[in-house]
Amino acid sequence: MKFLGKIWSRLYIAIAIVFFVAPLLSMARFAFQRIPMISLGKDNLFKRWTIDGLLTTLRDPEFLHSLSVSLKVAFFTVLVILFLMVPTTLWVHLSAPRWRGVVETVTILPYVVPPIALVVGVSGTYRSIAPWFLASNYSLVPFYAILAMPFTFRSLDVGIKALDLRTLVDAAKSLGASSGRVMWNILLPNLRTSLINAAFLTFTVVLGEFTIASLLLKRTLPMYMAQAQGSEPQGALGLGLLILVLTTILFTLVSIIRKKDSTSINVKNINVGMVP
Repeated sequence: MKFLGKIWSRLYIAIAIVFFVAPLLSMARFAFQRIPMISLGKDNLFKRWTIDGLLTTLRDPEFLHSLSVSLKVAFFTVLVILFLMVPTTLWVHLSAPRWRGVVETVTILPYVVPPIALVVGVSGTYRSIAPWFLASNYSLVPFYAILAMPFTFRSLDVGIKALDLRTLVDAAKSLGASSGRVMWNILLPNLRTSLINAAFLTFTVVLGEFTIASLLLKRTLPMYMAQAQGSEPQGALGLGLLILVLTTILFTLVSIIRKKDSTSINVKNINVGMVP
């Protein structure tokens, strides 16, 4: 039975690898090989591979502009969502545990409400009240912050549960620390991995979101990639593959940081500058 179990487990892993790797290989072949699929054979399988399409896309001024817009929106979205969710999650765990279910339900709402309904409702309201808000690229920030709430709350919630939060706070306050000092010197350093996870997940949500940007007519990176399919399909697909590889590398780095921090709790700052 153990032998059969090993066989089945390895078979599942092999199927999963094929399921994920085969589309990537097909994607790479289309993006970097200048041979039609119908003409592909053993003789020309490794011929006419080039990255000219990707280089053309990377040199396109429109790509640089859309990338700049997406990076700026992603940066401010990360700031907004962390500013909102970090104090809220800490407050729920420290002072109002009975409200945790309510907060968790609210953060799930982006899964329930379709993005198109959210955009139509908000844009219809603000189009007459504050048209300048919708005209700016930064009008995407509150929409993306809402979409990132489920990921941010769960990342912070898991990190806080791994801490003896009440003990850390009580120990710091017993040594004379103010609430602000407890936050900056005790809680945030111990939540470093959760903050990185939340920021990275929010960043990926912004870089991959298409519906809201298209409805508000914003020239973001996903909008550029969708439109580039018509003019330079190989370059657009190569760009998508490059982003996927970079995202995978960042996920790996985040996992390494999480493993390093999983067994350590930063308590050395509790008595720094608090009590003589």
